[in-house]
Amino acid sequence: MANKTFQTGDTIGPLVKPAVTKTQLVMYSGASGDFNPIHTVDEFAKEAGLGGVIAHGMLTMAFVGQLLTETAGIEGELRKFGVRFMNMVRPGDVITCEGKVTDVKTESGQQIVSCDIWASNEKGDKVVSGRAEFAVPA
Repeated sequence: MANKTFQTGDTIGPLVKPAVTKTQLVMYSGASGDFNPIHTVDEFAKEAGLGGVIAHGMLTMAFVGQLLTETAGIEGELRKFGVRFMNMVRPGDVITCEGKVTDVKTESGQQIVSCDIWASNEKGDKVVSGRAEFAVPA
């Protein structure tokens, strides 16, 4: 999405991810090095009081990161990105990532875009919420 002019109040997304799968969680465990069995072994997660496996929070954050990097485009630069985890994501959940531009500045030929970001499950419950800043050519 290069050369877009952003304005305060613009929406970002949505990016709708396919339903989270247990296979995806196993693959993410290997890719991230996070082998906590609450993400891959139902019995362990149930004994831990979670009712079954839950997705890695960082996987959900990565979905939001995908939204941001696709919005900034190949010539853009993600400068700041932070989230708070609000609810658990489980296999079968469909995650929708969105954002809203809160400020735009122009510096050195670039638009510096600040935004609120979030991800929700199919019930509309926010699972991640945060803020980000990216730069794109002006």
